[in-house]
Amino acid sequence: MNDIHGNNGNLGNPRGIGDLLDVAVERAVPVVRALPDGCLEAATPCAEFDVKALVNHLFQVMEQFQRLAAKQDSDFTEPADRVAEGPDWRERFGEEARKLVAAWSAPGAEEGTTGAMNMQAATVGSMVLLDLTVHIWDLARATGQEYVPEGEALALVERLAGTVAELAPTARSMGVFGEAVPEPAGASAFERLLAATGRDPRWAAPVS
Repeated sequence: MNDIHGNNGNLGNPRGIGDLLDVAVERAVPVVRALPDGCLEAATPCAEFDVKALVNHLFQVMEQFQRLAAKQDSDFTEPADRVAEGPDWRERFGEEARKLVAAWSAPGAEEGTTGAMNMQAATVGSMVLLDLTVHIWDLARATGQEYVPEGEALALVERLAGTVAELAPTARSMGVFGEAVPEPAGASAFERLLAATGRDPRWAAPVS
């Protein structure tokens, strides 16, 4: 999966994108902070990316979706190598994540349209929310960390289940989502979400 773009709007869920991103970031930053340097070339459940490439992808996502929140043009060409810019990349990730929350919490961020395709801003906001949830699970899974949405984070799963259901046909035709995989017996709501994006919820890192 590359960029994930979609949303179910705010129907039945009064929490705004900024509020939900705050919840997602609170759980994302500790996962990134715990990534060891020795894992950067490790495979992830997102076959397109190893750990380093996925971290750089998320930097790009956070930077460009700040621009989209402000109704500015974005550029999703080849991402810069933020990890190679210095050993403080984990701290910089946290700073960029907080900027993202602020951008989507600003008045008017979810109103109107934004992006080259003139999509509804609320839809665009849910794209980054999905990235900051599912790709963080990718990183956690690749490095032996636990990432299980609980408590208020369950609101993310509820919101994103509608997002994925809405986007799936188009996303699969574009290669953004893989084909849905069978859900494991007794799958949680989050595992069903992962399976719908083409991930095996029980994925394990290859044994070297």
